[in-house]
Amino acid sequence: AAKAEAERLEAAARAEAERLEREAREEAERLEAAARAEAERLGAKRVFVTTTKSVAQSALLADIIRDLGDRYAGVYAGITAHSPRPCVIEGAALARAANADLIVAVGGGSAIDATKTILIALWQNATRIEDLDLYRAGKPKDGAAPPAEAIRPPGDAIRMLAVPTTLSAAEFNAYAGITDPRHGIKESFGHQLVVPRVIVLDPAATLATPMDLMLSTGLKAVDHAVERLCSQQANPFAIGTATEALKLLSRALPDHKARPEDMETRLNLQFGMWLSIGAGTSGVGVGASHGIGHVLGAACGVPHGHTSCVMLPSVLRWNLPANAERQKLVSEAFGKPRTSAANLVAGLVRSLGLPTRLRQVGVRKDRFREIAEKSMHDRAVLNNPRPINGPAEVMEILELAA
Repeated sequence: AAKAEAERLEAAARAEAERLEREAREEAERLEAAARAEAERLGAKRVFVTTTKSVAQSALLADIIRDLGDRYAGVYAGITAHSPRPCVIEGAALARAANADLIVAVGGGSAIDATKTILIALWQNATRIEDLDLYRAGKPKDGAAPPAEAIRPPGDAIRMLAVPTTLSAAEFNAYAGITDPRHGIKESFGHQLVVPRVIVLDPAATLATPMDLMLSTGLKAVDHAVERLCSQQANPFAIGTATEALKLLSRALPDHKARPEDMETRLNLQFGMWLSIGAGTSGVGVGASHGIGHVLGAACGVPHGHTSCVMLPSVLRWNLPANAERQKLVSEAFGKPRTSAANLVAGLVRSLGLPTRLRQVGVRKDRFREIAEKSMHDRAVLNNPRPINGPAEVMEILELAA
């Protein structure tokens, strides 16, 4: 009887694995067809693809290129982390030479942000990294950075389509964070027409994404939701979308770590990510976790998602005197109203096996002054719920995260 039961369980497990594999294969086939279908619908005949070296080695990119058929015009696979300016200029040069009429960005936040700015470079015929100086977003005012007035898209401006492979949510907004390697800072570039005309949101696109990257960009999505829910500017729309995002993400992230083969969980992560960025479309900005994170990425090379892992709990603790009531909404969304928001986020990070301290991502205290000074130029830091008036206060947050 025991042997028969073991055989039954083994057969059931095999059948479940086959079902999940079949679902993943069907999803992948639909995804491949979607890019070509949307290119056809938009009337594009010269489709140029942008991506990163890691995604370029995946079956996903090969399948998308194959499915584009005679509409495929070329690929730029040189985009690196934090979207440096040289990648923007290189990608624009290749897209220009290919006479592209649509760009398809395949990848995470770095690929998508770089592609947004490639569009600006194409519109303005920027051919050197110095040329981009004219097109940076304006000086922050009340958390918002207006697009540069110098950006003048032509009437037939080339646009983009996005196939996101992570949970960064870069595809849902009109701004891009671009690193200037000359100064080790990340700057904002934006225009309403850099928003993708189409976003192909499909869990199959995440199948080749490494677990650490999936989970850490999921924490970035948590950061999007938490900082907007805790903002003094939060409105009912922002509160609603951010709350629902946290409900989904706080469950789906541990579920994904436990069962990466489950496509429904991957889809829930994408919905959570989408909801997390939704509040930003209503004018609610983020705060110091994002702002300091921008500097950690540009100056110290910390991966995008890891910046949220190490900074968000400490920013919540530092902000508590200014927004304790807002932070209670975070705890309620996690389903644990009696536990502090900072402890809940820190506990989630630990449970996922992600870094929790700055020292774990290679940032030592001797960099704190530089980070603090550069952070004061970031609009998100200036938008923090508890006002940050100078580098000394950023240093206090960094010490909490050390």
